[in-house]
Formats: sequence, structure tokens, C-alpha cells
Amino acid sequence: MLPNHTSKQRLISKKWILSMVALLLAFSVLSACGSKKQGAATASPSPSSTAAATGNPSDVIATYKEGGKITRAEFNSFISVNKMFSPQLAQFMTDPAFQQDMLKQMVTFRVLSAKADDKVKANADKQVTEQMKSISDYFGKQEGGMDKQLKDNGIELKDIESLMKMSFYTMGSMESKITDQAIQDSYKEQAAAHAFDIATVSHILISLKDAATQKDLRTKDEALARAKEVKGKLDKGGDFAALAKEYSDDPGSKDNGGTYKDADINQWVPEFKQAASTLPLNTISDPVESSFGYHVMKVESRSTKPLDDTLKTQIKSQLAEKSLSEFAEKEYPNLIQTNNLPKPAASPAPAASPAASPAASPAAK
Repeated sequence: MLPNHTSKQRLISKKWILSMVALLLAFSVLSACGSKKQGAATASPSPSSTAAATGNPSDVIATYKEGGKITRAEFNSFISVNKMFSPQLAQFMTDPAFQQDMLKQMVTFRVLSAKADDKVKANADKQVTEQMKSISDYFGKQEGGMDKQLKDNGIELKDIESLMKMSFYTMGSMESKITDQAIQDSYKEQAAAHAFDIATVSHILISLKDAATQKDLRTKDEALARAKEVKGKLDKGGDFAALAKEYSDDPGSKDNGGTYKDADINQWVPEFKQAASTLPLNTISDPVESSFGYHVMKVESRSTKPLDDTLKTQIKSQLAEKSLSEFAEKEYPNLIQTNNLPKPAASPAPAASPAASPAASPAAK
């Protein structure tokens, strides 16, 4: 594994669902509401028990410019699809602030997706078809299969597909407006801030705990002594790859000479990242302590990730998401005409600090 304890296999297997959540939660609704609702009950209410789901499904809960309207049934569906992909949202369903954020997201997606041209839609439709298959396969393997997932969330498959199309049309439309120059400028700015720093690093990890079971392997003193033993052997000309295979507790690199080639240093835990960024090249380090134990390291190269097609796509998505958020914050207030959802309670004004007494109290004399 990498020194940040990320499971590459788990990351790949859920890549599609992570990208889906990123689209559906483009405005970080969860983090925003989480800061307001710390300590809230985490029980998952059924759709019928939420404030959003009460009332006549045909009721119009909001209208926006150019004749747009959102019914209660449409809004409930939008929220329920989001909740199906992110069950933790259930605890916020009755929160007026959450509902208002979701309305903002829904109106924004509707307005922007309607502006997608035929080329964007054709490309998005292909992606939606692929994603719908992945979604069906994924939830089909869960307990009760896809039918149970849909029933539990009070939605139909067409509701997921509709929201998928709206999301991909929106992002495709926003990305189509990102110029090559904007991508170049963002790359230069982020590169200057070391966002794309990469390094080839070999290390031998002497861990405190077993990577698989998390059971204690050794004390810090024992780990440090073992790391010093490894460094001593390397200083005497020992073969790094052979010693990594013998000593290292990192299953992700021990059989590969302990080496991570041209890896993104920002993915690593702070201590390992700092060492990878600053150690003299091609020298054996003293033991570097991290939350995993002690690393004996050798940094073979450092550079900046080039602006290849993969990185261009990544930056384009970043810029599109930024444009989407800016549109929601700046244009949404001008779009909305009526809004019948509950409004968040106004935060009470902070209590005034007691004024200092002009005269000392009798007790202070």
C-alpha cells in the first residue's frame, strides 16, 4: 500500500460511484450541513417521514425564470436519488438549510443542463448508458438487489437516469466552455503551489502494527532500533531491494524494491511527504517517523507532473466545477421566483459583551 494507507483496489472498484457522488454533491452539501448539525440523530428516516416528502406530490414548491417549476414529487425524487448514493444524507433530510441547498442544486442543474448543445448531449448520453449499467451491477449485488434499493428510497430506475442525464449535461456544458488557455493558466498556478509535485521514492517501512489486522507488531523503540539496523546495512552497501523484501512492512512496495515511481507526493502522510520533498537525492535517510512507524528512505528523483491529456481532463473538470459553484452562488438568487420550502431559522445575534465597569467594585477595592 502507499504510505497514506490507501487501498488502490478499493479505490478502483468504486471509482464510478465516487465520480457520481462528486457530480450530485457539487456544492458540498454534506459538509455544509454537517457543520450545522453536529450531534444530530443519524437514524435514516424513510422518504415519507421527511419534511420534504409531505404534502401533495403535485404541489409546486418552487418556480424560476423562463417558466420553470419544480413539484414536490420531482424534488422528493431528486433528494432520494442523492440519498441512495450517499445514505449519510438521511440525517439532514428534515433540515431546512439542507432542503434549500438541494433546491439550489436542482434549479442550477436544470437551467444549465438545458443549455447543453447536441454534441454535449450525445457524448453525455453515452456516459450515462455506461454508468447506468455500472449502477445496476453495483446495487444488484447488494442485499435484496436493485429492486430493494429502489423501493427503500421510494424511486424508480428512470429517476436515477434522469438525474444522471441532468448532471452529465450540466458538467459537459460547463466543460465545453473551458479554454485551453484557462487550463494552461490553472496548471501553472497549481504547479507553482506544488500541487503536481511527483517523486520516485524507495523506502523500507518498519511498522508498529500489522497492515492487515492492525495488531501491534512492536513498540516504537523496537521499531526505531530495527530501522537503524536497516540503515546500517544500507550504509555498508546493502542492496536496497533485497533489504526491502526482507524487512519492509509495506506490502505495496516491498516486492518492488520498496519503490514508488513518479508518485504524487501529495497523497502521502505529512511526514513522508515532507521527507520526499526535502531529502537530498540518492542518499539513505535516517529513520523518518510517521503514523505508520519508521521509514528508511531514498529519494531518487523529484519533478513536476507534465500537462498530459489525463491532467488536462482533471483540470478541466476542476474549472467546470468552480464555474458551476460560482453560477449557483451568483445567478441562483436571480433565477428563483417563488420558494415554498421551509426557510432556515435565522441565527441569533451574538450576545453583547458586558461593558467594563467605570469604577472598581467594592470587592475589588
